[in-house]
Amino acid sequence: MPGNKASGQKPCHHCKSTSASTPPDTSTIHHEKFWLYRHCSSVQQRARQAQKAGQLFSGLLAMNVVFLGSAFISSMIFSQVAITLADVWILLSILKALCLGWIICYLLGTSRQPHAVLYQDSHAGPMWIRGSVLLFGSFSILLNVFQIGYSTILIQCKSSMEIVFPSIAILFICTQAFFLWHHSKDCIQVQHNFTRCGLMLTIATNLLLWLLAVTNDTTHVEIESQLREVEQGFAGNKTTSCTCPNTTICKVFQKGYILFYPFNTEYCLICSSVLYVMWKNVGRHISHHHVPHIKPKFKIQGVVLGPLLGTTAVIIGICVFMIYQIRATHSSPSRQVFIMYYSYYIVLLPLMSVGAVIGTIIHALEKRELDTLKNPTRSLDVILLTGAALGQIGMSYFSIVAIVATDPRDLLNSLILSYSLLLIFQNITQNVFIIDGLHRQPFVRASEATHAGHAGQHAVASELPCEEETTTSSKQEHTQMPPSKEEEMKEEQNCEAYDQRQVSMLELGQEIQKVSLSYLHTYSHLSWKRRVLREISFFLVLCNIILWIIPTFGAHPVFENGLEKSFYGYSTWFAIVNFGLPLGVFYRMHSVGGLLEIYVTA
Repeated sequence: MPGNKASGQKPCHHCKSTSASTPPDTSTIHHEKFWLYRHCSSVQQRARQAQKAGQLFSGLLAMNVVFLGSAFISSMIFSQVAITLADVWILLSILKALCLGWIICYLLGTSRQPHAVLYQDSHAGPMWIRGSVLLFGSFSILLNVFQIGYSTILIQCKSSMEIVFPSIAILFICTQAFFLWHHSKDCIQVQHNFTRCGLMLTIATNLLLWLLAVTNDTTHVEIESQLREVEQGFAGNKTTSCTCPNTTICKVFQKGYILFYPFNTEYCLICSSVLYVMWKNVGRHISHHHVPHIKPKFKIQGVVLGPLLGTTAVIIGICVFMIYQIRATHSSPSRQVFIMYYSYYIVLLPLMSVGAVIGTIIHALEKRELDTLKNPTRSLDVILLTGAALGQIGMSYFSIVAIVATDPRDLLNSLILSYSLLLIFQNITQNVFIIDGLHRQPFVRASEATHAGHAGQHAVASELPCEEETTTSSKQEHTQMPPSKEEEMKEEQNCEAYDQRQVSMLELGQEIQKVSLSYLHTYSHLSWKRRVLREISFFLVLCNIILWIIPTFGAHPVFENGLEKSFYGYSTWFAIVNFGLPLGVFYRMHSVGGLLEIYVTA
């Protein structure tokens, strides 16, 4: 099987005839070189050391850029005069311009060089990841459009940078999304260090954009929870006194900006993860053993209970979310609204935990082999799942300490305590289930049986016309006999043919019945595990979607119930929520991708 076809991507125009199943000629491989290791006698050892040195220097570049940008953003937040939001925008605009220059060089120069892309990583950039890049990128573009419109209306008290920066952001988002859609699977074999530095610079820029978006998003939480009567901005920004005039178009721009704001944080994190996998794949040589011969497809078959329970959880969650938002918008949320909100979670989280535990037990019982091949995408998924779960787990432990130290016997406090404990357990069990499932090889027996069944059907269908041809040919031979004996011979032949046809049809039916019973027996023996895994995966996908929707679009009871805020103080709890809430949102979204992969490979 050609590697390019297996990976689902078209090869470059210089190497269309190159197959990933057969190693390329040694003359087409560009071994890495680095001036520190130019005296190594072995070419492979020199290339390996050069790869490590290139990764080290490009990583140092990204680290310095991230530290510089973080210093700017922190100075903007804590220093009220020295660094303003406009200064941060200027720095990020310079970084975006450098990233755009590198992406254009890659698209028009690096990727078009002879033998530049000899290999493609079939695991990198799956469809759901690239679809998420396009989806969240489109919402981020709408966000910047609303920001431009909002700043244009308030141009008398807004700076020109508040229009220029979103315009540059739109160009950056479009170019980066195009680049990731077409080249996320590339294992580039030329200009290794230049490509690594460009990828790391783009990753650092996306992380700084995420950091700025997180601080802005927490400012919006602060507006909704404590300063509803005043439009709050960053310290040092001249827009704190701007208020939206009482016009419909201004309200539309303002509401649209707040609505699409959470998608910008998700877009930056997704792009960073895809770019990191590309960085790991620079200079990577993939053998034909890494190319999957069977590519599972997403099909909703054999699942009933999972979609039913998941859809019910989504519908109830949307109703709870709408009631909470209506109460929180018109007035401060009442005690009954908090009880309803936490009760929903207390019912849903145990179901998710039980499903994850059952799925993990099935993984232990099944006989699928572990996938031990090198896979940067899977390694990154494990790191992101483990790291993102720390946000919700950390917030839960802070809530547990605050509740136990105050009044755990109160009804609302006991609900929050139960919610925190269940959330910790659900995150741990779901991570174990997803990580274990990602390391399993996909099922192949069912697909092989299906192909064999189709082959058998084609074989039977091809044999039947042959029988008809033999009978028609025999009839043509008998028509040449004398007319006196023709009628007697026809009667005898008709009787014999009728008897033979009955026997052959009976034997054919028995054979088909035996094959069907054998296949059904084999399917029932193996499929119960697959069915349960699919039901659990589909149910957890829908549950994680609704748990992603609720905090993404504004329901933040951890900030509005007042318990932790009064115990730790506003500033301390504000910093804890600032750390945990965006990570929790990203965890739910990333869990959906891992669960979909388990569903497809089950």
